[in-house]
Formats: sequence, C-alpha cells, structure tokens
Amino acid sequence: MRRLLLLLLGLLLLHQGRCFEFVIDGEWEDERSAPQDRRERHKRAILTSEEQEDFEAIRGDGIIVKSYKVESRITSRFAHTTVKSLVVNSGSKAESVSFNVQIPKRAFITNFTMNVNGMTFLGSVKEKTVARSLYAQARARGKAAGIVRANSQDMETFKTEVHVPAGSNVEFELHYQEMIQRRLGLYEHLLYLQPGRLVPQFQVDVYIFEPRGISRVQTPNTLGLQFGELIRVTTTKNKAHIVFKPDLQQQRTCGNCTGSAIDGIFTVTYDVNRDSNAGELQVSDGYFVQFFAPSNLSPLPKNIVFVIDVSGSMWGVKMKQTVEAMQAILDDLTIDDHFNIVDFNHNVRCWSEELVPALSIQVADAKRYIQTIRPSGGTNINEALMRAVQMLVRASTQGIIDSRSVSMIILVSDGDPTVGEIKLSTIQKNVKRVMREEFSLFSLGIGFDVDYDFLERVAMENRGMAQRIYANHDAAEQLRMFYSQVSSPLLRRITIQFPEDSVSDVTQNRFDKYFSGSELVVAGKVLPSESNTLTSFTTASADRIDITLETEADTAELDAELAKQQHSFTGFARQLWAYITIKQLISERSLAPTAAKKRKITQRIMSLAVEHQFVTPLTALLVESEDATERLLADSPKDPKHGCCSGVGVGGGSASSGHSPVRVVYQPPPWVQMTTPAPPSQAEKGPEEWALPQQVNLVDNDPHFIIHLPRSNLDVCFNIDSKPGHILNLVSDTGTGVVVNGQLIGSKQVHRNRLNNYFGTISVYYQPDGVSVTVGTDGIGMTDGRNNHSFTWGATAEITQDGVRISIVKDSHVTVTVNNNIQVMVLLHRVWKKNPVNVDFLGIYIPNNNRYSPLVHGLIGQFSREPEVRVYDIHEGVDPLKKEATMEVKGNKLQVTRGWQKDYRRDKRRGSNVYCWFIHNSGKGFIDGHYTDYIVPNLTSFLQAL
Repeated sequence: MRRLLLLLLGLLLLHQGRCFEFVIDGEWEDERSAPQDRRERHKRAILTSEEQEDFEAIRGDGIIVKSYKVESRITSRFAHTTVKSLVVNSGSKAESVSFNVQIPKRAFITNFTMNVNGMTFLGSVKEKTVARSLYAQARARGKAAGIVRANSQDMETFKTEVHVPAGSNVEFELHYQEMIQRRLGLYEHLLYLQPGRLVPQFQVDVYIFEPRGISRVQTPNTLGLQFGELIRVTTTKNKAHIVFKPDLQQQRTCGNCTGSAIDGIFTVTYDVNRDSNAGELQVSDGYFVQFFAPSNLSPLPKNIVFVIDVSGSMWGVKMKQTVEAMQAILDDLTIDDHFNIVDFNHNVRCWSEELVPALSIQVADAKRYIQTIRPSGGTNINEALMRAVQMLVRASTQGIIDSRSVSMIILVSDGDPTVGEIKLSTIQKNVKRVMREEFSLFSLGIGFDVDYDFLERVAMENRGMAQRIYANHDAAEQLRMFYSQVSSPLLRRITIQFPEDSVSDVTQNRFDKYFSGSELVVAGKVLPSESNTLTSFTTASADRIDITLETEADTAELDAELAKQQHSFTGFARQLWAYITIKQLISERSLAPTAAKKRKITQRIMSLAVEHQFVTPLTALLVESEDATERLLADSPKDPKHGCCSGVGVGGGSASSGHSPVRVVYQPPPWVQMTTPAPPSQAEKGPEEWALPQQVNLVDNDPHFIIHLPRSNLDVCFNIDSKPGHILNLVSDTGTGVVVNGQLIGSKQVHRNRLNNYFGTISVYYQPDGVSVTVGTDGIGMTDGRNNHSFTWGATAEITQDGVRISIVKDSHVTVTVNNNIQVMVLLHRVWKKNPVNVDFLGIYIPNNNRYSPLVHGLIGQFSREPEVRVYDIHEGVDPLKKEATMEVKGNKLQVTRGWQKDYRRDKRRGSNVYCWFIHNSGKGFIDGHYTDYIVPNLTSFLQAL
C-alpha cells in the first residue's frame, strides 16, 4: 500500500507586514486527467495507524490552545455540527498552526471561517471549476492556499495550516451537516475528539430535538472510563442535551502529566418514540420528510448464498476473521431460512449443490466446511456470482423457497478479479443480466486491494449495498455487525405515496426491502394547497400479509414548534431533502450508462450543492478574506476508498435502482375513500357508518347488548353482569370456522356501589387459516400461529392475510372482515388518563347481514336465526319516561322495560340513542341458557354446545 506524496506549496501572504503561510495537503482530483488504466486502482491513499496516532486537532510548537468547542444541533435526525478553536502563538518567532478535524464520511462540509489577527476568511460553496478559477487567480498573485480532506478508517480529515507571527491569535470555525442513520435500532452520532494537548476551555454540547419524543439517550463509554461520570445528559419528552466539559485536571493523562487523555470518538446514541407502524411525517418550511421504521412484525424467511473469496490474498488474518464471523452468522440462521456457501479462488466450489434449510445438522456441517478452507490461487468473481444467482433462480423455479421470502447474495472479497472475466464493467453487466428483481446483492470489501467502486456499483444496481471491512483485529465483528443489519428483513416492496398535486421532487420512494432496526427516509417539496394537512400512504408486503398505512401531518404545526426551540435546526427539512437528493444523485451518477446522462446528473448535483452550500466531490468551498484579496480552497478530492462519487444508502436496507429525485405522486388506494372527511357543510352529521350497514347488533359501554331483530323491527337490549377477566363468547360458528370473543375489564374503583365492567379485548379467530386478530385498547395484534404482527391505534392502516382483512382508522375503530362474509367492527373509547374511575374500553358492532353457517351461536350469533317475538300489554311504568310491557320469546313471558342505549358510531363522545326493550337478569329468557354458559376459557375458544 503506497502512501500519497504530500504536495506542500509554501505560499507567502503579505498582510500589514505580517507573513502567513498556508499548506496544500493532497492532490486535486480531475476527471479528465484521471488514469484510465484500472491497474492503477490499487495505489490507494490511507491514513495509516502511525498517522492516526500522530493526529492532533491543533498542531504547532509553542502554540497555546485557548479553547476547543464542539456543538451539534440534531433536529429530526439531521445534525449541524460546529467545531471552533481559538489558538495563540505564544512563542517568540513565527509558527505554523494546523487545524485538523475528523468528520464522518457521510457528512458534507458547509462552511469554514478563519480569523488571523483580525483578518477574516469567509467561506462559500461554488462549482469546482468556478472555485478553482478564482483560486488560481489568487495563486498567480502569490496569495493563495489550499485545504483538502484526507482519509482515515471511518472518518475523513479536514486540514488547514497557517504560518503566523509571534503573538498572533487565530480562530478556526468549521461547519458540517449529516443525516444520522438508524442501525440496529439506534441513531448514532459520532464526534472525533483528539486535541493533542490540554485545553483550558474544552466543551462538547449535543442538542437533540425530536418532535415525536425521545425514547432513550445513551452515551457509550468510548472515550475512557475516567470520563464516564463527566458526561451530563438532560432529557425531557422531546429534547436532550448532552454536555462534556472536563477541566484541565480532568483532561490530564495522569495527575502531573501535561498530555491530554481525550483521544477518541465521543458517541451519542438515541431513538425516538413511534406511536404507530405508519411512520412519522414531518412538514417544515415547505418541505416534508417521511420516516418509516416499523417494528413488531415477524421477520420474512431468508434465502442467502454466501460467496466467499478464498484466493491467496485472503491467507492469514483475513481468512481467520472471515471464518470466525461466518461461524456466528450461520448460528443466527433460523429454521425458516435457506442457505448455501460458494467459495472461490481461480476455481468455484459449492458446499451444496442446492439451497438447503438452515437445520442444525446442516448448519453444523457448513461450519465444519468453512474451517477446512485454505486460501490459495487467483480470484474468479464473475463465475462465483453467476453460480450463486443460478442457485437462487433454480430454487425459486423449483418452488424450494417461499415466494414471500427474501433472497440475497452476500459477497465477501479482498481483491479484484484475476481469473476468468476480469473486466469489471463486463462482470457488472453479467450480474445485472441474470439477477432477478426479487434478488439482492450485498458486497463486503475487505481491506484496500479491492476496487470498492465496483463492489458498490454492482450492489446498488442489484438492490443491495456495499460496505468496506477494515482488515484488522475486529474484522470479524465488522462482518457480524453488517450481517446483523440485514439478517431480519421485515417488509418487501415498500412504496411511500402521496396524493396527486400535493408534493414534488420526491426522493427515492420505492424500496426493495426494509430491515429491522433501520429506517427508510423519503423527502420532498410540499406544493401550495388550501389544505393544511399532508397525507402519505405506505404499502408493503410482510410475511403472509399485505399492508397499507396512512399517516398525516399538519403543514404549519412543526414550524410553530421549532420557533420555540432555542437549539433546534430550523432549516432541517430543506437541508435534509437536499442531502438525500445529492447522495442519491451521486449514486446514480456512478451508474450512468452514457456520458450525456452523467453530465446531466453532474450539473444537477452541482446546482443543488451550491444552492444548499454542500462541499461534494463536484463542488469546492472557496474561503476568502473580506476584501477578496486572499483566498483558500476547501475541496473534496477523489476518495481513494470510496471513489469519486460513491453514494450513501439512505434509510437502511436495500434500495431499488432508481435514485433520481422526480415528481412522484399517486392517488390514494381505494380503501381510504371510506375515511375521507365529510365536507364542512355535512360536518354536523358526523362521519358515515364506515361501510357498515345501518342494522347492527352491538355491545358497548357497561357492556350493554343491543340486538336488532329485522323481521319484528325491534331492538332488544340486555346487560351481562359478569366479572373482570371473564371471556364471553359473542359469535361461535364452527361451520365457517369463525369465533368472536371478548374479555372483560373492570373500572378502577366502585362507583355508586357498583364496579362497572367493559370489554378490554376483542378477539376474532378464523380457524381454517389459523389467523387470530386481537384488538385491545393499546393496540391490534395479528398472528397465524407462527408469525406475530402488531399495530397501534396511531395510524390508519389496512392489513390483509389470506381471507382476513383488518382496516384500522386512526384512534377510532378497527373493522375485521373474514372472507368478505363476516364483519366485526371494534370501536375504541378513550378516557382521561387520570380519571379516578373510568378506563379505556371497546365497543363491538356486528352487522345483521353477516353470512354465518346454520351452526352459529353465541350471545350475538344465536340471533342470526331471528326468534319469534311478541310484545304486548304496553303500559306506564314506575318511571313515567319508560314504558313497560310483556314479551313472549322462545316460550318465555318476560317483563320488559322500554328504554334506550347508546350507539357510538356517529358520535363517540355522546352517542346516539337506540330505543329498545330491556331484558332484566342478564338476558335471562331471551338468550339460550344462562349467561355463564357463554364464558369460555380463552380468546380463541369456540362455544361448547348448550
């Protein structure tokens, strides 16, 4: 591995009789002059371990660092970080001062300013050609300097150096922005701290504002044990402040030492509250961002072909670490997964000829096979990938694998092809040609002898992503961590849609897969509208179920909230949209099929980067004095590890190949029409009956049963005086295989000498498919005995599995439909959380026209066979408002009272009156048997014959 020769240009600046010398570190990347010989690609430039150890934020003998301050403002996952330092040349002669900052590779520098003895340099982002032209003019006059970024393992380094006279004061200030990605269930924000010396005023502040609320904040002890207690974390519902402010003594490596113990990465991790699986839609300053990170879904089965490079260059620690990682990865496979191993050097071998289920005996045999591998020979990547794809195609064609499973190839290699097809563009075309739409390719490049550009292109083009694995002592952990990110796919074919004419310039909104613990992010511009609400619709496929989710956002609410926050980043949505768009365009540029297409994308990137002030591989930061007589240039050279234009996968999981921002709008799916708000003139009427017929049997409130008898045109009501915890059967139909049960809960305390009972859980079980839907006051669950999926009341959604469809209307009701024949609606009643007596409860509404079998029974089901009812001798009762009468039904004469109960479908708060004849004594004489006959042992139990 050769090291990049440093080009040091000592350039003299004359200003008020004082000398300033700036240094250029690195070489300009010029596309026109880039070497065409791909064999040169191995000449990588990296920051070696020795250079890492020598890294200091501030360099210079005789230099006193007065202050070093880092501040990050994170708003809705988007971070703006500022690094400031004030230094003084305390020596008796001129001195060179270096200011170095390591920033995350995915960040964009947005500005740099410097003040030297009152001479201020201000930055502005320009197209690289424009910036270079202005820079060249200054250099021609002998007044110029350069600032570039070098590379380290996970970060990249911003460097500048200035030569100042004795007694000079120099202030540095660097700004950069990044979207914080969610991995394994956490957002991770990294700040590299290595001042190299003691600093009197040393402080780090991280401010986090998340509109939905912060669920947890952690500060892993990555700097050292002695600093753990110095990190202060203050949190409220939606804000957090992390401060690290060690004094001089606390910074020392030992009691009397002069060296600083601060040397490493300051880490903050957090996650946000999610009240539904529909995601979080935010609108600010004319832009929207949709965050989508569902949970409580069963993972999809996986089909994985591991393609492992075992060429001679893998000998030693690389192979040892790979074997160690594969041992753990294979142990993580489940019995629903299928897998195989292809290892290759100049030849290609397969552990098995076909994909095999991940049974314990198969996994054990595969682990033994891996341990026998001895690296040698060349590298035949093309043939290995062809064999892996053919294996998946054959398994799919033969029906070996589930059509709803996720199929992927994971390639692990440390070098470029040397055997068979060695032309990278041809290999890329070959893979693209044979890969099916449902397959994904993930590329892991070990070390720096592999062409990472190629690995990234071939992965992105095939719905995957690439990652570099650093060949050191923790390479095995890096491999395992990567696998953890893709080991639990929850959804396939995700599309986030918006109503027509509501948005424009939408970033990638179709995703091939969503992996547990990650996040999909879509952003765009909000078009002018009379409505103050923006709605999104997300469709996806999970294990055996199809999902449609609806979420909405007030277009003015967030801006009003941001204005109140002292440390929020008010322009986050605009910058986040630009950040995602540029990243995706950079990825698309690397895949551009023609030079014309590449030029068009290049122009779009430059235009956006200049408008939003991002230093990208195609723009530069021109830093000039206020009178524009002295200039510096901050450029982003070709990254020798990632290539000029590598992109960052946004949103976790693999993305589809289309990356350009386009206007993508859709009509809402048909099912949402029933939830469309009524026009203002009809608002007093309330919403429609939600597709349920007027005539229903219902149970609501205490619980009060209301049975509608169509032929008699009567409503008959009764109460059930059971106990909390009892499960009552409402519908039991062994003919259709449907059972509806409800479990009672009690009020918090006795009221008026009585403990009220309510339904707290309703279960609809469809026995033929083994699908059970459980509706509670805190959420909705769906299981088929093997997979479990959970949804909250916080979003409108539709879920289908086999013959069962669930329609959720946000914070209102759930409708469960079985085979389009039987429908049950469950209504949510919320009460004030601090209510001393009442609790949240459910109401049940079941249409009369449900098509049951003749075997149906239950407290409600039995009345699908309407009994003969005769009401006579109607007369005044004790209560003058309530008539009394005699009812003949099922051979019984019952004394009944005319009263009313509530139907809450139109008005959940007050309800509408339903006049009915009330049966006393828990429906005795009207229902078959006694009410205790309808108590069943669990929520999926059918009723025993009465």
